[in-house]
Amino acid sequence: MARLDEAAFAALHARTSRALRAYVYRVVGNPSDTDDIVQDAYLRMLRADVPADDEEHLRRYLYRVASNLIVDRWRRRKHEHDESMMPELMSAPPRYEDDADVAKVFAELKPRDRALLWLAYVEGESHEEIASSLGVGRRGVRVMLFRARRRLRDLLQARGLPVNS
Repeated sequence: MARLDEAAFAALHARTSRALRAYVYRVVGNPSDTDDIVQDAYLRMLRADVPADDEEHLRRYLYRVASNLIVDRWRRRKHEHDESMMPELMSAPPRYEDDADVAKVFAELKPRDRALLWLAYVEGESHEEIASSLGVGRRGVRVMLFRARRRLRDLLQARGLPVNS
């Protein structure tokens, strides 16, 4: 099994880091957490015994690891009742270059819903690819994606924003 050398890692990082960072930022909405998660995902990929000869496999591995780190962070914070975490959890949603109203509503969704919608509609992944990236069952993706779209639609309608049916 081929391992990534320094040059191969640098090339992979250059081709994948921007999209991975955008995905993580859209889900977590915090630049500092985004940096930590992306860095940890690459570090775990380097430490894992992952074949380096298939770039698509490495990309999926990075997304799966990042998704797991996001969920772990979300669960940890959900169970912590430390006062110092509360202001960060209640901070305003991040600003995006596109429609700010939709971005604010998107940021209100649960992390898993944001991840599902991002991977499906921004990254253009199939249900099988999403299942692999998030570490969930392929059959469950269709139902989870349907529910995430419905929650997004309901939030948009509640704020009087136009929704394409």
